[in-house]
Amino acid sequence: MSDDRTHDVVVWGATGVAGRFVAEHLTERYTPDELSLAVGGRSRERLGTLVDDLTERADAWEEIPTVIGDATDPDRMREIARETRVVCTTVGPYTTYGTPLVAACAEVGTDYCDLTGEVNWVRESIDRFHEVATETGARIVHSCGFDSVPADLGTLLLQSFAVETFGAPCEAVRIYLEEGEGGVSGGTLASFGELFEAVATDPLAERTLRNPYSLAPAGERSGVDPGEQRLPRWDPLRGAWTAPSPMAPVNERVLRRSNALLGYPWGREFDCTETVPTGTGPVGAVTAGAIAGGLGLFSGAMSVGPLRDGIRRFVFPEPGTGPTRAEADAGRFTVGLRGRGTAPEGTFTVEAEFGADRDPGYGATGQMLGEAAMCLAREEVDSPLDGGVMTPAAGIGLPLVERLRAVGFTIDVREAAEGRE
Repeated sequence: MSDDRTHDVVVWGATGVAGRFVAEHLTERYTPDELSLAVGGRSRERLGTLVDDLTERADAWEEIPTVIGDATDPDRMREIARETRVVCTTVGPYTTYGTPLVAACAEVGTDYCDLTGEVNWVRESIDRFHEVATETGARIVHSCGFDSVPADLGTLLLQSFAVETFGAPCEAVRIYLEEGEGGVSGGTLASFGELFEAVATDPLAERTLRNPYSLAPAGERSGVDPGEQRLPRWDPLRGAWTAPSPMAPVNERVLRRSNALLGYPWGREFDCTETVPTGTGPVGAVTAGAIAGGLGLFSGAMSVGPLRDGIRRFVFPEPGTGPTRAEADAGRFTVGLRGRGTAPEGTFTVEAEFGADRDPGYGATGQMLGEAAMCLAREEVDSPLDGGVMTPAAGIGLPLVERLRAVGFTIDVREAAEGRE
């Protein structure tokens, strides 16, 4: 990538809820001497108001350039990509608005990161743009927010620790949504609704959600892992009852792609599952059953056209709405991970924790996406790949862990109390 590009980072969709959090984080964390930043979107007026707010909030910034364009205009997206080292986008649903920007970045060799959890669209991005991005050296890194940084980088950290400490990776990793408090924006729910719409109307999207390996490289989309948990289950690694996680369909597929892109360092029979722990005994079992039942009913309702339309129209908030800054700062989340492996001396167990004292979907996600963009802009990546459609673990790696620790995330890894057997 040439050094004469105008902008280090463009936050595309900066006037939306998630985009504003990213822009606020970058202007509060960095100065104009450290980062050449621009904010972008469709409305010049709304971007001007945002710039006024940002420069008032962050004393170091007197002005911030704006870039105007329509996300569905391929030519304009190509112009923006040519001027930029990293495009950091929050404009969803990505199925509707994301493809021209990914195509532009892949074509001109511009790095890219986003927040998508739309598995069907990520599969399309892989199939259409991975080879092009590999040739141009563009790092197209999807899912750099709560989907799927804690699960993906947490697993990478866990596995790196296991190899360093025991000389072998974990054969199985369990990811636990321990706790979380925060709001959900209309934009996120719009993307969620778009995913169900695609599954109901597009056979490829339906097959993508049915195949646990659908995001693996072409020709490698099969394996031993049966896919996400759908019923209550006792987890012997945790010693507790667990319920299905609503994020598992995204995060587990991202993890399997990471393993494949990295050259299968965790083995071709690597087993990963994300769940919600609900405790021990009868109460834990009942709680797990209630969560599983609720998710099942909701998924069933979203699979029926008229019910799906009604939920999207009357239940989901409007895009552009979401938590306030104060609400985001009051949130928190913790994701726990445990892994079991086999070394010459016997089996071992390791555990990790990945959390922050901010709303997971917006406050913390703004930091995760912003710091992912900074890693790409500063070429702080630990990856065997020079380009392509990637995951956070395979496209950026542990340098993002260090940046997130520096902004206040709690990210720890250790040998579990039960240790070695």
